[in-house]
Amino acid sequence: MRKHLFLFLLAGAAGAALAAPVTYKIDPDHTFPSFEADHMGVSVWRGKFNSNSGKVTLDKTAGYGLVDISIDPASADFGQDALNKWAAGPDLFDVPKFGAARYKGKLTGFKDGAPTQLQGELTLHGVTRPVNLQIKSFKCIQHPMLKREMCGADAYGSFKRDEFGLTAGKDYGFKMDVDLRIQVEAVAE
Repeated sequence: MRKHLFLFLLAGAAGAALAAPVTYKIDPDHTFPSFEADHMGVSVWRGKFNSNSGKVTLDKTAGYGLVDISIDPASADFGQDALNKWAAGPDLFDVPKFGAARYKGKLTGFKDGAPTQLQGELTLHGVTRPVNLQIKSFKCIQHPMLKREMCGADAYGSFKRDEFGLTAGKDYGFKMDVDLRIQVEAVAE
């Protein structure tokens, strides 16, 4: 009887440990926040941010998760050095005044342990507004070299940059819509 009780308690403790939230650190070498924006209705400019960091807390069993990511706007990369330098200055991101952008949100819409949406707020250029993202794909595996769980996702969404005070080019007919596409990987701590 004692043996069965011990095994029952051990199994319950193991199940509780498996259901606990796990914290993952964003892998900046495998995370690629990219964006698309209009250039006077003539073409679409694409770029990415080269510097990011953050954490994700995830409880797949409970269908719950939190995201907290910081992005350095000074690392914006349009593929042109002069444009990159301009974007960090006072006419667009004004990095010396406003610093890093930050996204904080909650993972929602879980299906089979995987989130399908991210509901949160983006702080950019000193303004905080809701920005929700759809999660196109989400998967966790055992990292073959680190021997820890690694999760990855592909998320997308959009916002209007003038709502954040980023109005450069608006007087010339630039559309204010920005499309985001974020490839992210994170490793359990």
